[in-house]
Amino acid sequence: MLDSKIAWDDTALPFQLDHSDIRGRVLRLDGVLEEVLQQHNYPSVIEALVAEVALLTAMIGPTIKLRWKLSIQVRGDGPARLIATDYYAPTKEGEPARIRAYASFDKERLDETADPFSQIGKGYFAILIDQGSGNVPYQGITPISGNSLSDCAATYFAQSEQLPTRFQTSFGKSVLSGSEESWRGGGVMLQKMPKASPFVAQQNNEQEALIKASDILDGDDFENWNRANILLDSVEEMELIGPHVEPSQLLVRLFHEEAPRIFDPIAIQFGCSCSEDRVRNSLSMYSAKDIKHMINDQGRVTADCQFCGAHYDLDPQTVGFDAQTPINDDSAT
Repeated sequence: MLDSKIAWDDTALPFQLDHSDIRGRVLRLDGVLEEVLQQHNYPSVIEALVAEVALLTAMIGPTIKLRWKLSIQVRGDGPARLIATDYYAPTKEGEPARIRAYASFDKERLDETADPFSQIGKGYFAILIDQGSGNVPYQGITPISGNSLSDCAATYFAQSEQLPTRFQTSFGKSVLSGSEESWRGGGVMLQKMPKASPFVAQQNNEQEALIKASDILDGDDFENWNRANILLDSVEEMELIGPHVEPSQLLVRLFHEEAPRIFDPIAIQFGCSCSEDRVRNSLSMYSAKDIKHMINDQGRVTADCQFCGAHYDLDPQTVGFDAQTPINDDSAT
């Protein structure tokens, strides 16, 4: 069993159900989820929200092309103000994808005994795709809806992409024999095969009612989709998390009558894109007056990465500040 744990830790396994015209992914996040959550001392309700969005990001992310970046942002008016994740696609075939996550919350308003999803309040679920230099970023937004962030993600695909989609996730802390307690998570994503490539449908923000699968599918397509969802309903939480049930075994157990076909697994690791050069470039957008206010008692400008906790300590002169240049309140440079 230990071998299967090692083999499937931090991977997404793409698959297709040939009899149902449905594709999907089985996900296991183990060490990656632990790294994401150990960057900050989050309350348990915030940990749950970050864990779920990280799982969703890792399942949706492989849809994009090499060298692209996919981000999910959940913003609300509740105590959980922001959950943000980034998925960096591999730079070339065979390399691992990278993922990072961060949350901002109002500790004073947070109810740590409540359902985590209730702490978001009203807001939106957004997916953003950066296709690289020279390309216009893609952005799709849907209101916070349903009973979980997985419901929000499914609504997003139905609303913005006209693609019936289902997510089933499970996560939590567990102790394996001979190991310390750590986070583990897993999930299954089902998606009806699109008639065109993903992320090309035109978004319709003027639509009042949120779309669901039955609004998009009919006939055999609806029956196939409904049958696959009923089969997924039978999955157990420990089957999703593993490590004792391999993803390929889980697919056979759930969907053997649908002729599951698997593809090469995608490795996922924790990774952050921050660097000293990026911090300098960000600070270069500020005026000398603003930089002056950032200088601490030691005469340095410091910055911390919200995603990975990296600390940067910079000489103000390296970010364009000249102590010899007079600055008045009206100066912009």
